[in-house]
Amino acid sequence: MKNVRVRFAPSPTGPLHIGGVRTALYNYLFAKKHNGTFILRIEDTDQTRYVANAEQYIIDALNWCNIPFDEGPNKNEKFGPYRQSERKDIYKQYANQLIESGNAYYCFDTTEELDFHRNDHEEKGKTFIYNWHNRAKLTNSISLSKEEVEKRIANGDNYVVRFKMHNPLKDGESAIISTRDIIRGNVSFKKELLDDKILFKSDGMPTYHLANIVDDHLMEISHVIRGEEWLPSLPLHIALYQAFGWDIPEFAHLPLILKPVGKGKLSKRDGDKLGFPVFPLAYANTETNEVSRGYKEDGYFADAFINMLALLGWNPGTEQEIFSLEELYKTFSLERVSKSGAKFSPEKTNWFNQQYMMQKTDAELAEIFLPILNEKGITTNLKYAEKVVSLIKERATFVTDFWELSNFFFEAPSEYDEKASKKNWKAETNSLMKEIIEVLNTIEDFTSKNIETIIKEWITSKEIGFGMVMQPFRLSLVGAMKGPHLFDIAEMIGKTATIDRINKAINTL
Repeated sequence: MKNVRVRFAPSPTGPLHIGGVRTALYNYLFAKKHNGTFILRIEDTDQTRYVANAEQYIIDALNWCNIPFDEGPNKNEKFGPYRQSERKDIYKQYANQLIESGNAYYCFDTTEELDFHRNDHEEKGKTFIYNWHNRAKLTNSISLSKEEVEKRIANGDNYVVRFKMHNPLKDGESAIISTRDIIRGNVSFKKELLDDKILFKSDGMPTYHLANIVDDHLMEISHVIRGEEWLPSLPLHIALYQAFGWDIPEFAHLPLILKPVGKGKLSKRDGDKLGFPVFPLAYANTETNEVSRGYKEDGYFADAFINMLALLGWNPGTEQEIFSLEELYKTFSLERVSKSGAKFSPEKTNWFNQQYMMQKTDAELAEIFLPILNEKGITTNLKYAEKVVSLIKERATFVTDFWELSNFFFEAPSEYDEKASKKNWKAETNSLMKEIIEVLNTIEDFTSKNIETIIKEWITSKEIGFGMVMQPFRLSLVGAMKGPHLFDIAEMIGKTATIDRINKAINTL
């Protein structure tokens, strides 16, 4: 295989959707597998939709996902610049080259003229296509004389440059454009349905089609791995390569990420409606002040997020589901990417996060938990936080769940679950709890196992049901019928706090 050079080429029009992250990931995995280069290129030719902080967001997102680019803006700029807005002169030169070779032409049609032709075709039950069929009737350098074209350009008339898609009815011209897609196999397109696409706009900027082809050629891109929404553009891109006389890279068009419910592509609206993020990082829209949620801020681990995304459209061919990044790029192949869309599952995403959380040590999780405790005004040491984490992590999906599951380890309950209180705090409970305090006062070795042995022996000697004591005991320490092993809680908070909490419950309930 020739030197593998792949590129991720997003438009800086807002936050990076997880569909874009997956495209970047598959490019990265393919590059790493083949000791190749992963390039970031910013496709900002559409200046009307440009968003100032979007480029930095894209870079930050790739870095958080641990899939940084090898080459790109301000990094190893071997083929720079990597922003298309900084390459306008390059595109102009290649547009002129196509005009000179007869593969492109100037068009001066006004919006009104084009609307007239569209409406005229619609009234006749036809579709207007700007191509070999009707270009001679329109206002362009094919229908106008050379002098008229030069005069219009000199006068500063608005014009666009269109690609000249060749007439398939001519002798020697194939009526089909076909190629092989690594994921989809052989794909072919009828030339008669293709229009003469605009390559250069009246604002002096190239369209995606020209900029994309020129950049991929000049940056020596070997494989173009992109979303299936670009599949309809493939015949034009192949025709452009042929018109320039350039080698054509290999193509792979990735399937869509689909909504969890219903049909169609996953959108931000789906995330808002069903309560999950669709962006890797939270994003603040500077114009509307709207903040969109991100996987990072919602408490997902980057490696869990990436593992989930990798399997959203790619099948390793085994039962394995948990992959490190290194395992992913060693195993990954474009041939095992599905042709059909992959349904996004918020539940499966949470499952991945939980799996990754269980793989982390208690110390690692405690380190992440400590800042959350600090925000709550809780000061504690790492060792104590580690012990708490070991007792509650199996019930959690995110580290952000830890506080809800463990707050009673750090502060006495300020209120008691109403339903549990009515059910478990009976007329005789106060006197039983006072007796428990007396028993607890006699215990010197205040460890979970020892407390449990002594309390259970006492309950047995009283010949009463365990529930009559254990339920109100838990309610006193926790404030609700939740939490890990009761005597672990007692040991952790200590004898004084345990007795204080029972006294407080007696006085309150």
